[in-house]
Amino acid sequence: MEFNHVSVLLNECLEGLNIKENGIYVDCTLGGGGHSSEILKRLSKEGTLIGIDQDEDALRAAKERLKDFENVIYVHNNFYNIDSILNELNIDKVDGILMDLGVSSYQLDRGERGFSYMKDAPLDMRMDRRGEVDAYYIINNYSENDLERIIRDYGEERFARRIAKFIVEKRKSQEIKTTGELTEIIKEAIPAKFRREGPHPAKRTFQAIRIEVNRELDILNKAVEDSVAHLSKGGRIAIITFHSLEDRIIKNKYKDLENLCSCPKDFPICVCGNVPQLKIISRKPIEPSKEEIEINPRSRSAKLRVGEKL
Repeated sequence: MEFNHVSVLLNECLEGLNIKENGIYVDCTLGGGGHSSEILKRLSKEGTLIGIDQDEDALRAAKERLKDFENVIYVHNNFYNIDSILNELNIDKVDGILMDLGVSSYQLDRGERGFSYMKDAPLDMRMDRRGEVDAYYIINNYSENDLERIIRDYGEERFARRIAKFIVEKRKSQEIKTTGELTEIIKEAIPAKFRREGPHPAKRTFQAIRIEVNRELDILNKAVEDSVAHLSKGGRIAIITFHSLEDRIIKNKYKDLENLCSCPKDFPICVCGNVPQLKIISRKPIEPSKEEIEINPRSRSAKLRVGEKL
């Protein structure tokens, strides 16, 4: 299957990054190379793009798409490790960093990856298939309390307790092996009235399991801190999120980096010596236009936040 992923908020990202033609830019989630190809078009031969992705399929697709560009460095890794990645490349400072935290259309549409509740496939959901923990392990080994916590906290699912209970009850008689089996269990757990309302009944639970498999929320705070530390003065960081949990983390981390003073609020002057690192460019998240949502419905929940290194 072709790695087909529509780049979300493309023009907004390019504007937010404020690209310099001889700059060094990092695409932390290279995907199919959509955002990166447009960044590269704005770079001279003296500029450099570093493309990071933990998905080997994504890297292969990006290398094909970007084959006409010679100023690309490809890295098979998780952007959580951006500090060590840049250190190993002997790159201290960069001019811009982009993170697109969404699951690609390719990953959702390719059945065997196990991300989608719309296609029956082995439970997997690993973005990096070298990972030891997959969705099958979580569904069949986590305790009922842990499943409830994950589904409630990461999926914001009101029926988390019932879904966790139904999963544990089902696996007593047989292992739960496929996305189709899990989807049917979720449907059984959610009362009929609520199954007919809103998004697909399995959407929130699948999101929660995917986040747990890939430690998506755990890595964000450190990844943003390390990214900002490697920005040159005036360099930009642009992050696209796709659900409220991610967006809240990014919003709060930007605020923390903008207001690093740890002095008590009643102190007349700052004595802690902590210097702000970031200026928030987009006080409110940048969202896709109606036209973009019509063309790409999966962009509906996207939010972009941009910051500039002080």
